[in-house]
Amino acid sequence: MTRRIAVVLFNLGGPDGPDSVEPFLFNLFNDPAIISLPGIVRTPLAKLISSRRAPMAQGNYALMGGGSPLLPETRKQADALVAAMAKRLPGDEVRSFIAMRYWKPLTEETAAEVAAFAPDEVLLLPLYPQFSTTTTGSSMKAWKAAYKGPGTSRAVCCWPAGDAFVEAHARLIEEAFEAAGRPGPARLLFSAHGLPEKVIKGGDPYQAQIEATAAAVAARLSGDWDWRVSYQSRVGPMKWLGPNTEDEIRAASKEGLALVVTPIAFVSEHIETLVELDIEYGEVARHEGCPAYVRVPALGIDASFIEGLAEAAVSALGRTGIDSDGSYRCSGWKQCPRMATTAP
Repeated sequence: MTRRIAVVLFNLGGPDGPDSVEPFLFNLFNDPAIISLPGIVRTPLAKLISSRRAPMAQGNYALMGGGSPLLPETRKQADALVAAMAKRLPGDEVRSFIAMRYWKPLTEETAAEVAAFAPDEVLLLPLYPQFSTTTTGSSMKAWKAAYKGPGTSRAVCCWPAGDAFVEAHARLIEEAFEAAGRPGPARLLFSAHGLPEKVIKGGDPYQAQIEATAAAVAARLSGDWDWRVSYQSRVGPMKWLGPNTEDEIRAASKEGLALVVTPIAFVSEHIETLVELDIEYGEVARHEGCPAYVRVPALGIDASFIEGLAEAAVSALGRTGIDSDGSYRCSGWKQCPRMATTAP
């Protein structure tokens, strides 16, 4: 019997042009997972923050042609994933859907499209390797509120140490280092998007999973690498996870070390990689006299990565509820969704 399988890919989203920058930022800052204040306070604050930050953000997006490349990149990944899943499920109809959290296609729109497809199975698959309440958790909560259609639901909450994911990262790091002429001595930075420390202290497993990913990738590399985890994109006055990527770039440069920087929490190229890592941090490295600054590309549609994602997706169809891909098990983190008693 042919099953109709809807694979819903969660991602952040990004503005598609200058006019959508401010509403995108408003949606971001109006999310209670981002600013945990009552709506009566959060909404006007989100309007104020987004209006003030929009001009600077528009300038950054202008460096990429005016909008974010995240949606077209995610569509490529969705197509590649469906093709890989179809090989494993030749008797089923697999269709991908993209649910962006803060810009189009938004969760509510995608939920309606999935319901119209009338699936037998609904698989929620975040394109965030590591779970956080601020990313995957927020997307799953929005989906649960929006989706009223048919189908048995299950979700993959995270896949921070999946074998194919780790292998793809290690290979791209070594290929980038080789293409740069193997400048050395060098330090490898696993750069992840930062979070306020209070999020982690609230039981969020994100930092532990980032560190698990980095350790797994480092163990897969050939040779003995000098590596560290760092965090980027810090904003506001709160204390954020550290060390900060920019600070680590300055420190390595002063030590006379070349730098190899890999985006360990991003699987697509977008503003945090193309502007922050490539342009802003690249300029810091040059200013500080870094011998070489090598930026490893995001995974994109790397074949082994996509195959690993397809394997995780197909394996999840054999169960209900929410779980990781099996590569990592949270321990002691109360915000881990696997510990919840209700399915998404």
